[in-house]
Amino acid sequence: MDDRIQPRSAELRRLLDERTADLQRVKAEYDNYRKQVRRDRMAVREIAAENVLRALLPVLDAVEGARRQEAMTPGLQAVADVLQAQLGSLGLNAFGEEGEPFDPACHEAVTHVVVADAERLTCTGILSLGYRVGDRLLRPARVTVTGPPPAAGTVAGGGAETEHGGDGRAGPREGRPSPRGPAALRRRP
Repeated sequence: MDDRIQPRSAELRRLLDERTADLQRVKAEYDNYRKQVRRDRMAVREIAAENVLRALLPVLDAVEGARRQEAMTPGLQAVADVLQAQLGSLGLNAFGEEGEPFDPACHEAVTHVVVADAERLTCTGILSLGYRVGDRLLRPARVTVTGPPPAAGTVAGGGAETEHGGDGRAGPREGRPSPRGPAALRRRP
């Protein structure tokens, strides 16, 4: 009788070990699934917040335009302050200041003013602020850029520039906007 119990006991131990391993695998898969669902929900939440914030950017532009034109009434100022505070609490950050170096990754050059003695491209006018949520760019700042003339032989607008701009027209005059400036500025060397 003892001989039959030992093999039965060993068989039960083996089955118990198999079921325990199966249970541990299922538990690990469930934990991974739960973590993935949590990550997906966070991603959907972030995308939804970005979409709402992007839709509100024209409102912020209108408020900024009103500020530039005239002093705001106390009531409108209060609404603007609450709007900016609430959007800031969602992670919206405005950027774009005069005097900062031009960065094509976060600035959109609308106009390029050529100054012969300039050392680098600098934002000299902010036409509209740029916005970020965390490290994600929602909209680049639209700027006027002042800087040195484009180097001879650089590619701008699809062709090589020469002394006359490569298109038969005379190149930009010092202190005047360049018609080819924004396209040339968006490209990094």
